[in-house]
Amino acid sequence: YVKEITRDIKQLDHAKKNLTSSITTLNHLHMLVGGVDSLTLLTKRRQYGEVANLLQGVLNVQEHFDRYMSIPQIKQLSDRVKQIQGELGTQIQADFEEAFQGAGAKYGPGNQRQLKEACLVVSVLDPRVKKDLLNWFVKLQLSEYLVLFGENQDVAWLDKIDRRYAWIKRTLVDFEEKFGHLFPSDWEVSERICVEFCDLTRKELSKIMTKRKVEIDVKLLMFAIQRTTNFETLLAKRFTGVTLQEFQGKKSVSVAQPTSNPFEEESSNPFESDMENEEKTQSDDNKDNEKDTSSPFGGIISQCFETHLDIYIDSQDRNLSELVNRFLEDLRQFGTPRMESEDSSNVLPSCADLFVFYKKCMVQCSQLSNGQPMIDLTRTFQKYLKEYSNRVLLNSLPKQSKEGTSSASGILQSILKEGEITKFTEEEQCRICSILCTAEYCMETTQQLEEKLKEKVDPGLTSQIDLNPEQDTFHNVISSCIQLLVQDLETACEPALTAMSKGSTTGVTIFSNKNDFISDFSLKYRQIPLVSNTLLINTNYLSFRSLTVITNTLFYILIFYDHRFNLCGQIKNDLLLDTHSLKTVLLDLPSLGSQVIRKAPASYTKIVVKGMTKAEMILKVVMSPHEQPQGFVDNYIRLLSDSDINEFQKVLEMKGLRRGEQSNLLEIYRARIPISSILGSANDQTPVTSAPDQESSRIRKLEKLIKKRL
Repeated sequence: YVKEITRDIKQLDHAKKNLTSSITTLNHLHMLVGGVDSLTLLTKRRQYGEVANLLQGVLNVQEHFDRYMSIPQIKQLSDRVKQIQGELGTQIQADFEEAFQGAGAKYGPGNQRQLKEACLVVSVLDPRVKKDLLNWFVKLQLSEYLVLFGENQDVAWLDKIDRRYAWIKRTLVDFEEKFGHLFPSDWEVSERICVEFCDLTRKELSKIMTKRKVEIDVKLLMFAIQRTTNFETLLAKRFTGVTLQEFQGKKSVSVAQPTSNPFEEESSNPFESDMENEEKTQSDDNKDNEKDTSSPFGGIISQCFETHLDIYIDSQDRNLSELVNRFLEDLRQFGTPRMESEDSSNVLPSCADLFVFYKKCMVQCSQLSNGQPMIDLTRTFQKYLKEYSNRVLLNSLPKQSKEGTSSASGILQSILKEGEITKFTEEEQCRICSILCTAEYCMETTQQLEEKLKEKVDPGLTSQIDLNPEQDTFHNVISSCIQLLVQDLETACEPALTAMSKGSTTGVTIFSNKNDFISDFSLKYRQIPLVSNTLLINTNYLSFRSLTVITNTLFYILIFYDHRFNLCGQIKNDLLLDTHSLKTVLLDLPSLGSQVIRKAPASYTKIVVKGMTKAEMILKVVMSPHEQPQGFVDNYIRLLSDSDINEFQKVLEMKGLRRGEQSNLLEIYRARIPISSILGSANDQTPVTSAPDQESSRIRKLEKLIKKRL
């Protein structure tokens, strides 16, 4: 019984639903039929305002009949709607052509209200109708431009390129005043006119520059590029680039619409603004590096100049050549600056001028292209980095005197011959130190330049940018400076070494004080710019390390090559005190002659302690008894585990042992450590783990160079 009741209710529900659907469909059908008839009448009368509202409603109602298209009457109504849409598109296109190209076009369209309403109808029609209408209108606005600036016209050449941009500014201002209100704002007609103008200009400039390339010089090229980039910057401020998205898929940047027409004012030079604001905006760029902040109009015209940037590169090559020659002339005329204060950078002003010029060129070129021209510019940079290193820095170093000494063995020969040794003058010392500081600055700045170039260039070309060879050339300059400073330090300390080599005990004090050698040694350190406070402040860890190598080398000269000492108890104890005093002088170097006490870097202290400790160990071995050969050799190996057979033999010579005694001890040493010499050679190249790998590698090269000279 219940099922029978519910069955009846369900039937009633279905009937009600079907009845409601039928009534709704009949209402929609009535609306569709009436709408089609009304559209036909309104279209003939060109009442576009009413057509726009009615057409959208008819299209919405028609969607309800999509599933009934199999019914002939419904299909006929649908076809009639499509026919009306086609007629509207053709009729509106004809109305615009008549208004802007007809008999009365020179007085302007008299039916502007009708055309404005027609644009509302076009927005409802198929998008292709809007596209065709806009393409026609944009080409109409630019038809005069193609005639005025044809490639056979005088104003078409690069020297009058700003007239092109002045023309489009006037055209856009005129369009906005007369016809801007006709088109819906979302059509972005002004932007479309600008985009088409840019496309035409790029093509026309490419053709004319190809035909007249021989007439282009760098001044004319840069003038055209500057004016063009100014115009592109102006477009980026005025428009959003939304129309570029439609055709090119480029990302746009949201830019607030100005309240007044910006084409009446000139924009600032993008080259200058980029140079002035690069440092200020660097931190902001790092924070927003994931955002696309590039201008949608950047390069839209100026990319046509990319194929002619070889003219710019060649010009910069000539400018850099003149710049390097000027640096050389300034050095010859004015010499190197004196180091007068601790705050002085002690670098040649020319190196800053060089890298400022590089930065300007890099910014200019990167605004035009991030492709092959940037690689070509990098090659030019590399060329003149080497020129600056070799011609300006290396060739400006004072030459080694033929009468002077260039190695420790030269000093020893001079000591034995008691000849005159020529020292560098104070001016020459300042020049060497200034060039050393300059080379260090250039080496660091070259690495930063490489990083900046890789940021500017296309990611696929970064592998072609490598400035390591240029950094090596500056490292070679540093090595040459160190060699000269080693020579000068050796020469300065030669009188003290001569006095010690002759065994003079005049002026040697008892235990608690330094002897004349150490006092003279400390005085020489203060006088030589290499260890002066100014240089210690302004040079990096490399100079500290090379300084320690020099000092240790000189002390080993004193120990290994002094045959005139009998090593009596007094002299032995004084020699140990001298070693300790010399280590103290080295550790106090960062504060010598300074009003501010500076703590030496931990890495520097470690090297000084390590080097001077070895000297102390050698002295202890020399002073130890040798009556028990096995015990003497064991003690030597314990104190000097990284030694070799040659060093062991020199220690035996210092002790004044006879040949037979030396041979016996050498046999024991060889039997005790048969491969000691090999291990000793390997230990000389042990890297310093506390320093960065790259810096440590350079330091080791320098050490090997100095040791090789000894």
